[in-house]
Amino acid sequence: MFLLGACGEHAHEHGEEGHSHEEEMHAGEKAGHSDEIILAPEKAKAAGVEAETVRAGSFRNVIHTSGQVLAAQGEEATVVAASSGVVSFSRKVAEGMQVGKGTELLSVSAAHIQDGDPVQKAKEEYERAQKLVSSQIVSQKDFAGLREAYENARLTYEALKPSKSGKGVSVKSPISGFIKACLVKEGDYVTVGQPLMTVTQTRRLVLKAEVSERYYAQLSQVVSANFQTPYNNKVYSLENLGGKLLSFGKSSGDTSYYVPVTFEFDNRGDMVPGSFVEVYLLSGERSGVLSLPLSALTEEQGVYFVYLKLDEECYKKQEVKLGTSDGSRVEILSGIKDGDTVVTRGAIHVKLASASNAIPAHTHNH
Repeated sequence: MFLLGACGEHAHEHGEEGHSHEEEMHAGEKAGHSDEIILAPEKAKAAGVEAETVRAGSFRNVIHTSGQVLAAQGEEATVVAASSGVVSFSRKVAEGMQVGKGTELLSVSAAHIQDGDPVQKAKEEYERAQKLVSSQIVSQKDFAGLREAYENARLTYEALKPSKSGKGVSVKSPISGFIKACLVKEGDYVTVGQPLMTVTQTRRLVLKAEVSERYYAQLSQVVSANFQTPYNNKVYSLENLGGKLLSFGKSSGDTSYYVPVTFEFDNRGDMVPGSFVEVYLLSGERSGVLSLPLSALTEEQGVYFVYLKLDEECYKKQEVKLGTSDGSRVEILSGIKDGDTVVTRGAIHVKLASASNAIPAHTHNH
């Protein structure tokens, strides 16, 4: 159980001389109305409460916006149909599955459609003419044309790499990576050049932030960014991911009032290409700024508080005014000063201890 009372006060022991019953009741009322919180060091350690001394330092200007993580150019390939026909998967294909370069993914066959397999059709016409040319039903000129058509169709088919099953044209992965999207299903009819699936290597990713036009004058000062994903709420720093600024737009789009800012970085984590993220664009540094980790804050009805550590077991709740945040730390405009010791982890446990302030202090009235 957490104990609450005025710092430095101690419980009155029965039988202690020199104190009246009235004085004891007064001390209990004083402890019950104190704004200071007592949390025993061993309990604070068990709850993971940590504190740090606040020092003024540098803090970057921040533009908070939204954006999207995309696959970098050259790291993604679209697999297209080299011939028209019906799709037949060569193996079980699922999004996210790893594939190697040259792996056969599916085949496209025209054998069971109206016009039929062009190679087989040309072959049948050639063989029929071959039987009739000796009786001069088919002229040598026509026969030569049919033979040429068959040879051209055969060579074209073989150049398209027939499937191992012998049914249709093989479709293989052009790069090693992961299947990002499968755009067709078994039995679909496709035409030449139609996209079938997308394979991504995801070694490099692109962060594309969309920034309101009112920040345009500040974009030339942007040097890096942090971003937070919606699926794990983790904040990533491009400076730790080999990130670099590629470009920022010089104008907004015809249908948008936002200017794009684009970065490229290494995919060293579990980022999902295509996901939308919160972006914190970082520009020039300001010195003499007090800042705290976001974990130091607690919030009550839109008002933010931190907990000052006064000594080994005594804490105090303190309202603060916030400035900008870079996703990991937040600027503190007022409420604390340089040299204060502030709880940065486990603040919720100190808050729970302060809740016992509502419990009246013990008196001897029975």
